[in-house]
Amino acid sequence: MSIPRSEHPRPEFERSNWMNLNGEWEFEVDADETGFEKRWTTGHDFSQKIVVPFCPESSLSGIGEKDFMESVWYRRFFDVPERWLEGRALLHFGAVDYQARVYVNSRQVGYHRGGYTPFTCDISDVVNTRENELVVWARDNCRSELQATGKQSHRLEPYRDYYTRVTGIWQTVWLESVPRVYIPFFHVITDPYNGKVFIRVHTKGQREKYDLSLAIWEGKLCVAEAEFSFYRSPAEITSIVPSPRAWSPEDPFLYGLKLRLADENGSVDAIESYLAFREIHTVGNRILFNNETRFLRFVLDQGYYPEGIYTAPSDEYLKRDIEIAKAMGFDGARLHQKIFEPRFLYWADRLGYLAAGEFPDLGVDLSRSCAREALLDEWIEVVRRDLNHPCIIMWTPFNERELGVGKPCTDFVRRVVHLTRLLDPTRPVIDSSGYTHVETDIYDIHDYEQNVESFRVHYASFESLLERAGRQDVSIDLRFETPSHVLRNAPYEGQPIIVSEYGGTWWRPEGTENGSWGYGGKPKSLEELISRYKALTESLISNPYVSGFSYTQLYDIERETNGLHTYDRKPKVDPEVVGNINKQEAALEVRYRRN
Repeated sequence: MSIPRSEHPRPEFERSNWMNLNGEWEFEVDADETGFEKRWTTGHDFSQKIVVPFCPESSLSGIGEKDFMESVWYRRFFDVPERWLEGRALLHFGAVDYQARVYVNSRQVGYHRGGYTPFTCDISDVVNTRENELVVWARDNCRSELQATGKQSHRLEPYRDYYTRVTGIWQTVWLESVPRVYIPFFHVITDPYNGKVFIRVHTKGQREKYDLSLAIWEGKLCVAEAEFSFYRSPAEITSIVPSPRAWSPEDPFLYGLKLRLADENGSVDAIESYLAFREIHTVGNRILFNNETRFLRFVLDQGYYPEGIYTAPSDEYLKRDIEIAKAMGFDGARLHQKIFEPRFLYWADRLGYLAAGEFPDLGVDLSRSCAREALLDEWIEVVRRDLNHPCIIMWTPFNERELGVGKPCTDFVRRVVHLTRLLDPTRPVIDSSGYTHVETDIYDIHDYEQNVESFRVHYASFESLLERAGRQDVSIDLRFETPSHVLRNAPYEGQPIIVSEYGGTWWRPEGTENGSWGYGGKPKSLEELISRYKALTESLISNPYVSGFSYTQLYDIERETNGLHTYDRKPKVDPEVVGNINKQEAALEVRYRRN
């Protein structure tokens, strides 16, 4: 069979020597969790076949089992080119939900906790050139309240806005050959105003001296080079690109980046990547993108697929979701309660699509210390994985948490915000999307009011709030300034305000499945649906004190039928009609337009 999802899984961190391990594996559900006692870590034939990287709940996996599977096993064999054994052989997993133990030729080579982040096993000391046995055990107890599950159902069946579960491997598995001294991670920061490029490079493997070089390419033209020697890791290298071309949704220009690490023994690690010149910050109640006031026209995207659940059937599917959103006039998405595949972020970088990176924290009981520890570890891995993608313009570690005095997780949320700023000082952080805030760079609001006049009134008083927020002798508590179901927040300090969930209007075209749901009363006609979308959206676009929106949502998911497209990505409304509404110049942009 052909290899599913055969493209390189990390285009922003690519080496030439790699091997995709997707395809048919052996598989077993360990219902009694006795696999270790039965010594399944080596030499045991499993009874089923599964197509990796699709989860066993999906039809594309060939399994299609929707019941709880708390313990599952995988097995396959692979060969390694002889030349790879001269350096280090790395085994990569894009994501395994939730805990994973990895065995190669009967020896444990790795353990990982966290269902959304990648991990790597160095298998150099256990592999041969021919027929290596790879066994993976995964445990996924989504009802434990100790692990992040996002929108995965904790009941047997999906219900309301909780969907089919995901167990085990759900992203690409691949092998990679690296030299004995190599680069496991690097961080790029760019300055679009002066053309400066700052790169911090981490190395693995001990040597007395390292030589590091970079080359930045504009198409086939090398526009900047730098090299130097260093003696410790991480190393820091800088360069300047003359007259840099800024990246934006209107002009998503990417520069090629090549990194080369060498040591005194001639070992060389070469990485192909890319970078973009763009910058985001806030000033008062405005979000500035490349120092221009920008109104965010976002849509909620939850990253689900009818046949693959969490995993897109093909790379083209990832690209298409961005294209259909842009065709409707959205310049970005709130990536809701899921860590998306790196290939999605790659296409967002390529196509000029902004993104709010959000952690799938639902399912975690933050009053339990072990749950907080696991979440924090995984969030650090999320930020490290994705911080070089120019498409991501803000971080959101939590969603709809009840925060405030006396709430058990309030201090923890604040600490995570502080840590996120330390990990990445270049992007604003939203502490917890919607409901309540304790320390946030952007005030975002969830408001599913369907009555247009009531919805507009919710935001009519923002002008006076902002004026008063600028006075040092005034503390504003939005809980007492607006309807309690819209804002229940800490004192407001004049940050940008975005309505990051609204609409969600229930619309189920004739002939689709019964039992569907959405927000508010179902419109009586398509014309009424468009009229409601237009009125709700224009009330935000026309408000000079609102900095953006995120409409719920791009497409239906299972029984939740409030998308602008069906679950199989057929438009419910004319994309051009929605695009004409979204593309209107926002009052905030007009107010601060540069002459």
